[in-house]
Amino acid sequence: MVDASRIDIDNTLWDQSTFLGRLKHFFWVTDPRTCIVSEGSLDEAKILVEQYRIGKEPPGTTLQQVVYAKKLYESAFHPDTGEKQNVFGRMSFQVPGGMAITGAMLQFYRTMPAVVFWQWVNQSFNALVNYTNRNAKSSLTPTQLGIAYVSASASALVTAIGCKTFWQKHASPIYQRYVPFAAVAAANCANIPLMRQTELINGVDVFDDKGNKLTESR
Repeated sequence: MVDASRIDIDNTLWDQSTFLGRLKHFFWVTDPRTCIVSEGSLDEAKILVEQYRIGKEPPGTTLQQVVYAKKLYESAFHPDTGEKQNVFGRMSFQVPGGMAITGAMLQFYRTMPAVVFWQWVNQSFNALVNYTNRNAKSSLTPTQLGIAYVSASASALVTAIGCKTFWQKHASPIYQRYVPFAAVAAANCANIPLMRQTELINGVDVFDDKGNKLTESR
């Protein structure tokens, strides 16, 4: 971590040119404990970050308080718009949310209704995460959003039902446990590009090191 009396509030605390630095940064910013922080504390963290950015933080503010406020801010607020994200769509909720849904898909795979329900839950969760963390300037119309969501969910259900039907007749119960994996893998191939299609089609804004917009990516 940078050891200095004052930090760059808009930069990372670790060297991002190294793997270890990137690993530490993403472990730090996706800490699941930030999901249970109160809304008031998140708002206070945002205010402190904004004050620190212009050098007008309250007297007596410690570096430790600034670093923690930065952590809360980056975990809960969109980097482009500064708006607070839905808690279930935050990257910090990926570990607890993903673990719970994955465990349910592996446990409740024996009946068709259970397979359909949990695949739908998983794809709804993935769609929410992809939409929440999209590039703010690459907005989706309600029609595009609906098509993307339905397409991703349908691909998961078709794969899950197809695999389950086939493996029930040709595979042991052990191999049948791989139905959720096959369905999720197929659905994710559709979910991410569909939910963030405008970024792929239109590109994203490209800035220089001073924050000036140069062009849009191809």
